[in-house]
Amino acid sequence: MEEVAITTERVDDVPLLLGVMQRIGLVEILDHHIPSHWKQRELSWGWTAVVWLAYILTEGDHRKSSVEEYIRGMQITLKAVTGQAISAADFTTDRLGHLLRYLSQASCWKAIEQALNERSIEVYELPSAVVRLDATTVSGYHQGGEERLFQFGHSKDDPNLRQIKLMTGALDPLGMPLATEVVSGEHADDGLYLAVIDRVHEALQKSGVLYCGDCKMSALATRVHIRELGHHYLSPLPLTGKTAEEMKHWIQEGRDKKNNGALQEVYRTNDQGQEILIAQGFELAREQKALEGNHERSWSERVLILQSPSHAAQQEKGLEQRMEKARTKILTLTPPKGRGQRQITEEAVLKTQIEKILTTHQVEGLLEVDYEKQVKQQTKYIGRGRGATNRPQQVLETIRYQITQVNRLEEPIEQTKERFGWKAYVTDGTKEQLSLAQAVRCYRKEYRVERIFQRLKSRLNIAPLFVQRNDQVTGLTHFLTLGIRVLTLIEFVIRRSLKQDKASLKGLHPENPKRTTETPTVERILKAFSNVTLTIIHSGDQIIRHLAPLSEVQKKKLERLGCEPSLYQNLEIKNNAVLLTNR
Repeated sequence: MEEVAITTERVDDVPLLLGVMQRIGLVEILDHHIPSHWKQRELSWGWTAVVWLAYILTEGDHRKSSVEEYIRGMQITLKAVTGQAISAADFTTDRLGHLLRYLSQASCWKAIEQALNERSIEVYELPSAVVRLDATTVSGYHQGGEERLFQFGHSKDDPNLRQIKLMTGALDPLGMPLATEVVSGEHADDGLYLAVIDRVHEALQKSGVLYCGDCKMSALATRVHIRELGHHYLSPLPLTGKTAEEMKHWIQEGRDKKNNGALQEVYRTNDQGQEILIAQGFELAREQKALEGNHERSWSERVLILQSPSHAAQQEKGLEQRMEKARTKILTLTPPKGRGQRQITEEAVLKTQIEKILTTHQVEGLLEVDYEKQVKQQTKYIGRGRGATNRPQQVLETIRYQITQVNRLEEPIEQTKERFGWKAYVTDGTKEQLSLAQAVRCYRKEYRVERIFQRLKSRLNIAPLFVQRNDQVTGLTHFLTLGIRVLTLIEFVIRRSLKQDKASLKGLHPENPKRTTETPTVERILKAFSNVTLTIIHSGDQIIRHLAPLSEVQKKKLERLGCEPSLYQNLEIKNNAVLLTNR
């Protein structure tokens, strides 16, 4: 009897990912901009990159050392989908390191970004009216040094670890990164905006784009630069310097308008169809002047003073919790007399500890502490003898302080609460271009750029980075942002297709198979392909390949992405007469 060998390969979402990357031209773009190495193997850099990226997106593992073994177990699938002669030798640690070194070079990376932006926007007809800017940090147990990218700095993760900083400009609403800047961890965010804005401007090749970012983007130099490029800005003002003083007057004006019913209200519709108040406020105009190079620029700017009821309620709840915690800690400063209970015997020490607690919990001036001085006198006889006749006496005095009550100062508390929920935003867009309500709704969607960082740190596991050299750190960070592009494109294109057809998808929730959704996440979209398996049967000089049949949901997803089912179906060989030599 002929020996029969049966092997399987987990195909899953790999053909889908490779198909999308080919559709946006990632292979050709990388091949065009990355020079060939003098020891270049037959497989090009473009195909090397997309296969490695498909592995990272599927497995969530960016370690170079783990790729070779994966390739050995996926060779038939990868050869069939790519049409290339795939070998594990194409994915050695050294070769992948060379790829990252090229991607770390600023000129090479900027050219790749520019080409990808043009191709993606053209192929998928992506909207480009709003760009969101934000930064994040990536921490890890890395060695420091003057020339190292990993440095200590203001951290959004773990301040005890060294970090790098990543600034990105993302296309709204899909959250696709257009430009990425990687710098050492001690850099402040403020100085990173201009370089990213310039690269996004070059990528979009259009004017009138609205740049939206946090309060660090509202630096006057950044706002001037955005205007000089022919764009607009929207960002909150930080409560520092002159703005902090002006904010007191703006809040008072807002309270007066609120009492008179003159505030403009902004609503949204929740999932139950109810209208929910999300903000109320007013706006004022002011003239701005600033230097751009050697030229003084002046323009009219709108200041939007807004209060969020939900944020105000959240701040009020936090204040009440902090006051209660401060009250509890203050009362424990003077425990009852007893063994092992340390007493406070100096008023200055008591006052210092009370102030420290109030400052720690940010409730200075909101609580009043009453305490009393307790003095106990005890007579002690000196020397030996019976009785007290003619014996010298000494009066000992023991002092302790006892807190009797911690009172709330209601008037200052109410004045503090009246300031809750207020924030000032600035924009140079006119009311016709960006109304107050539109500005509120636009900024409320700032979470979209945060999803880039969330996916980098969760699905792609960028922290920790399993590389050490600066060029490898920069190159790998750039490379992982290519994965974010792929994920966001898949999610956006399918959601847009469903919206256009007024359709929904079901089968994405295993816990409830009948549940449908019009806004599927890319995580659930890809997970729906996790049951696709290729079975390879070797019998003598014959080979049969059988693919688990695609479900209707899987076929619809491919169709909405502009991919053919043949991406998967071409993996099969049903003719028993196919010889091994023709594989």
